Amino acid sequence: QVQLVESGGGLVQTGGSLRLACAASGSIFSFNAMGWYRQAPGKQRELVALITSGGRTNYADSVKGRFTISRENAKNNVSLQMTSLKPEDTAVYYCKAVRAVSDYWGQGTQVTVSS
Repeated sequence: QVQLVESGGGLVQTGGSLRLACAASGSIFSFNAMGWYRQAPGKQRELVALITSGGRTNYADSVKGRFTISRENAKNNVSLQMTSLKPEDTAVYYCKAVRAVSDYWGQGTQVTVSS
């Protein structure tokens, strides 16, 4: 059983920064990829950033240059450093881990950016 626990969300003003963290527990095996998705009210869940076990990253165009994803393979942890935040970044952010054909999701953490 894999559990993902997110932390670090909150309320921040436009232009501010937040760091999200996701800790995985319950398994000794590494994940092929870990990443962050977000879902704003009335919108579909979308990819924010993804990092593979080999360190390859992929970012949504809307966050390139502002967000940085990092991963500690030995601990199956992944972080998302968010800078220059905008009101349109407001959403629930979810951690996701992928192993073979299985996806695992965290419970989500709210990020609110005030204008």
